[in-house]
Amino acid sequence: MTKSAVRTILIGFACFISAIAQAQYQGSESERLGRPTFGGPDAVENVLADQYKSWDKWQRGLKDDHGIALSFDYTAVFLSANDVSANNTAAGGIARLYGAFNFAGDGSSALVFKAEHRHEFGSPSPFEFSLGELGYVGLQEAPFNDAGSGVTNLYWRQRFGNGRSTIIAGILDPTDYVDAFALASPWLHFMNFAFSTGSAAIGLPNDAAVGVAYATMLNKNMYIIAGITDINGDPSKPFDGFDNFFSNNKYFTSFELGWTSSRDRIMLDNFHLTAWHRDRQSSTGTSDGYGLAFSYSKYVNDNLMPFVRGGYAKDGGSLLQKSLSLGVGYQTDAFSGLVGAALNWGEPNDDTFAPGLEDQYAIEVFYRVPILKRFAITGDVQYIKDPALNPSENTIWMFNLRGRGAF
Repeated sequence: MTKSAVRTILIGFACFISAIAQAQYQGSESERLGRPTFGGPDAVENVLADQYKSWDKWQRGLKDDHGIALSFDYTAVFLSANDVSANNTAAGGIARLYGAFNFAGDGSSALVFKAEHRHEFGSPSPFEFSLGELGYVGLQEAPFNDAGSGVTNLYWRQRFGNGRSTIIAGILDPTDYVDAFALASPWLHFMNFAFSTGSAAIGLPNDAAVGVAYATMLNKNMYIIAGITDINGDPSKPFDGFDNFFSNNKYFTSFELGWTSSRDRIMLDNFHLTAWHRDRQSSTGTSDGYGLAFSYSKYVNDNLMPFVRGGYAKDGGSLLQKSLSLGVGYQTDAFSGLVGAALNWGEPNDDTFAPGLEDQYAIEVFYRVPILKRFAITGDVQYIKDPALNPSENTIWMFNLRGRGAF
């Protein structure tokens, strides 16, 4: 059976199951009026919703009276490590302008966008730091590179079925919906990518990937999310992706089946399995591949979130081919801060790097403290054992800092 046939079957199966479930499940009136937040913490509309309380009067009026939500943020990160190379520090920043234009009073239709400027302060960038300087098969603050200006989101979002289903189409960031996790934001949470999408064991395409994704509640607790995007996305040339999508036919596809205690807690009480496939990308020499990721998290007493996450990859350009992460997030009473602590074990991908590399271990602890209503500072410490690409170092300590202002 060809890859295209397998992809068609998976997408058709998702639509078939969804159609049956929607015909059977109507939900209560309050559920039908609800709005599922299928995206992760960095999905534009979720970021806007989180920032609403801190907005100025003109911003609230723009949204409430005209359906236009608009915001801006700037984030800077500084990474440092003990003496492992000639470059023991890295720093960079990202300025983002993002918003949503709602075209219906009930919020069912919206045009969503996000434009960014990514820059480094000196060399290397935070994105290059782990692989290039530490010899650690992983990424720190993955979006923070020197790509310059670009468009990472420009898509149409449509809700239907009384708000129980959502479809997005256009220029997407797959990390917004693939293996979404409440503590996975590099702007707010863990810095090590091992605690983010796929636990570093998914062969993700670049952001600014043209495609379509669909999510729906099957009943009160079960949901599915499926998506297909081009693998050759480039934020500096976002509209080239439309030609790539329809002409090159090289795709990243994913299908997720999940459970939540209730729709309004989909990012808090969550268990899901995510299957993915990636076509070969000749421009980068990345082989085709596939894999499976899982995630379990539970929000306890409205302040504690333990989690277990992991993944397996067969080729496909992922950093790790086996990965397991476990940790906890804790919302403190003091300063309304957030503490996160996690441990990862990872086996580097033989196809991406070389066979026989040593397993790696990483521990990360961060503490984010809000300052006034628009600013937050995050202190971060990491301990890395046996970096696979640096056999001369058994241990690496990192001391990192992140600052963010949202307006």
